[in-house]
Amino acid sequence: MPFGLRGQNRTGSLLSVAVAAALLLCLFSSLAIAQQPAAKPHPPAFHGFVQPEPINFDDHDGWTQIFDGKTLKDWDGDTDIWHVEDGALVGVSTPEHPSGTTNIIWRGGEPANFELKLEMKLEGTGANGGLQYRSYHVEPNLGPPPADLAPEQQKQWKERQERDRMHARWNLGGYQADFDYKNKYTGQLYEQSSPRGIIAWRGQVVATEAGKKPTLLANLGTSDELKSVIKPGEWNQVEVIADGNTLIHIINGHILSVLVDTDPEFSRTKGLIAVEIEGPGNVKISHRNIWLKKLP
Repeated sequence: MPFGLRGQNRTGSLLSVAVAAALLLCLFSSLAIAQQPAAKPHPPAFHGFVQPEPINFDDHDGWTQIFDGKTLKDWDGDTDIWHVEDGALVGVSTPEHPSGTTNIIWRGGEPANFELKLEMKLEGTGANGGLQYRSYHVEPNLGPPPADLAPEQQKQWKERQERDRMHARWNLGGYQADFDYKNKYTGQLYEQSSPRGIIAWRGQVVATEAGKKPTLLANLGTSDELKSVIKPGEWNQVEVIADGNTLIHIINGHILSVLVDTDPEFSRTKGLIAVEIEGPGNVKISHRNIWLKKLP
């Protein structure tokens, strides 16, 4: 066979082998890709205006449960008043055994910046409670009764003083997310055992500075408008956000009051968490699903 034809045949054979190899490589690659699990889609890249996800009160990712729903572990209060019932932390007061104003305190720490959420239900028209936070122990006021009280009033004063003496270890001062059955005060920011008292009423954004009266920065709505989101005698979702000097009270997904507290005489950066009971008559205050998320 002439040299030129032999070279052409060899070249053709090599080309055929290369093509076949390439086809086999493509085939094996296709099979390998087909056998691999499907890749997870990348989250969409948003370049416009989008709405946030709605709140999920049952989302506990990053949260710590601070009440186990079964025992009073890590909670400190008068067990004649506080107990666990149907997964809830419950306080009870009756005319025969009045609680006075007292707290049950979480002894698991003194958080600084955090989100705290729970469900709360008040029963009894006189029920008044709330969530204490960044709080601290104060001695109760056990002074003598005013001289002009009638005998029956003096008796009531002495009975109240005796209850306060018995509950002295649970007497607190500090911020409170207020809650009452008649919803006169629910949602406001009240400062327990302080001359400031109510600082941010329901529907208000308030700021404080040293040596000045609190300043109303904005309105969130009227008190009556916001009152409509509260459910008397039912479970309500309550959340408090304490981040630096900013304190936010949320009930059933609505902001009810905000305080920006920069008054160094009164502002607190950390402290105790507790829930309160007070009020005349037959009163029952229940708390469940208590979760804490610490913030930087």
